[in-house]
Amino acid sequence: MKKDKKSVDIRQQSIARYVRERGEVRSEELASIFGISLMTVRRDLQFLEDKGQLHRTHGGAATIDEYYNTRKLNSEITTCRDRISKYAASYVNSGDTLFINGSQTALNLLHYVGNKKVHVITNNGWTVGSDYPENVTVRLTGGDLRGRILIGELTMQSILETSADKTFIGCAAVYEDAEFVYDIPTEIGINEVMIRKTRQHVFIVADHTKLHSRADRGNSYGSCTYDCDYTLITDELADPVIIEHLKQKGTNIILVPLHDD
Repeated sequence: MKKDKKSVDIRQQSIARYVRERGEVRSEELASIFGISLMTVRRDLQFLEDKGQLHRTHGGAATIDEYYNTRKLNSEITTCRDRISKYAASYVNSGDTLFINGSQTALNLLHYVGNKKVHVITNNGWTVGSDYPENVTVRLTGGDLRGRILIGELTMQSILETSADKTFIGCAAVYEDAEFVYDIPTEIGINEVMIRKTRQHVFIVADHTKLHSRADRGNSYGSCTYDCDYTLITDELADPVIIEHLKQKGTNIILVPLHDD
């Protein structure tokens, strides 16, 4: 028994050291590295967490510092996106019809329109189950559901049959040469139709973590540039070098402050 307890202690301290070295790991990785079952991994992680040596996460573990730094970063990003949504809502007038794509940041602006009467046309599945003010009416385009986004011919046809005063769209990333990246390539065509059917102005919302330099560019799964007059709404933490390059490309940019004056 003593030998068994000793081997368990050695394994658990080895796991703790492995987590410290990497900052954050998945349970499956630990099971493979140490040749133990996922159930044993969970027991070991629980023991180490009780001893204050790490923090269990959904699907794995992280060092205490990594966990709280990640929480802090996620909280900061959430704040940035919320501020962008609120600022974007200031460009909405009562009586406006809006196109909103699959972006949660864009969709979130509906919580900040106050008592303005607004009609929304969107392919954003996040609208389902969400509560909006009575003065906001939402029409889903229909189409094929991909994650939380509606795509396909039905989506496209629905947008083609109408128009909007303003369009608010998001993206997965934007590079300093004004190339916009999307996780689902067919989103690009839908966004372009929304833009073409917009009477007044197009706004693209993206927090600072989505702005990248050319050096960061990998193989874009789906990307495009927009040949129209649009305004990029981001936050004040955006890299000033990237912002300057975007401006040189003719991009109108609004840097949203994270705190009220």
